[in-house]
Amino acid sequence: MGFTFRHVEVFWAVMTSGTTTAAAEMLRTSQPTISRELSRFEKLSQLTLFKRSGGKLIPTEHGLMLFDEVQRSYLGLERIGNAVEALRHFRYGQIAVACLPAFSTTLLPRASQHFCSKFPGMSINVTPLESPALQESLAKQRYHLGLTEEPIIPSGTKIEPLLTMDEVCVLPPGHRLCEKETLTPQDFLGVDFVSLAAGDPYRKKIDNIFRENDVERRVVVETHSAAAVCATVRLGVGAAIVNPLTALKYAKMGLQIRRFSHSVPYSVNLVTPLFRPDSLGVEGFIEALHYSCQQISEELKAIMSI
Repeated sequence: MGFTFRHVEVFWAVMTSGTTTAAAEMLRTSQPTISRELSRFEKLSQLTLFKRSGGKLIPTEHGLMLFDEVQRSYLGLERIGNAVEALRHFRYGQIAVACLPAFSTTLLPRASQHFCSKFPGMSINVTPLESPALQESLAKQRYHLGLTEEPIIPSGTKIEPLLTMDEVCVLPPGHRLCEKETLTPQDFLGVDFVSLAAGDPYRKKIDNIFRENDVERRVVVETHSAAAVCATVRLGVGAAIVNPLTALKYAKMGLQIRRFSHSVPYSVNLVTPLFRPDSLGVEGFIEALHYSCQQISEELKAIMSI
């Protein structure tokens, strides 16, 4: 239509301030310039935006409707300006993390707390995903980093171990096996057992150990979730063997943790994309993950008196 952003700016200033004189002060120009540009805007837009009465400008219906639209645009520009300023001073940004569901309630809350204390202007978006959806999303570079159990490297990524510890035995408070520091397969003979679901890779490893030692447990509950296993054990339903991260979370609620005589390694692996640009925020979050893993390791050693 021929009008420019300057015409819109003048219109906005007049509507916001109420007079051409105040608008001129706002835009650091003269009152005649404001009046001229405003008239030019009305001519180019072919709209009557104001009624002139006794030296006053009264917005018309078209003027009010147009101002509503201009306001939305100005709010958008203000948000962009704020974002630019925040980025300049590193007060804005988001770390996108994809992980197995277990990590979203164990390791990541600790790491997020540590990270946010050092980078208060950043935010974290955590997306729990089951494999193979997790592997696929990491391969497509959708996230800044990922956390997996399997040492499988999705295409276009690199992987490094963050934490490796053995699976642990968990018992309800007061269980007779709590008297022992280390439990053997024989200790579980005839004991009610809460197990991960059939098909779970850790379930298969644990079942093999008991089979090799000719020990039969009474499996009373099966579930896909390690958190559900711990919650069930804590209520006295039975004993179990689970990953140390989930066990540590429930230890604060009274769950008892003991060492298992057979090693069943449990790993947390960090996956980072090869084709996303480096970010100081990502490096800071990785540091928070390492710090949190060290904390977890020390707490578990203290609980099990290693």
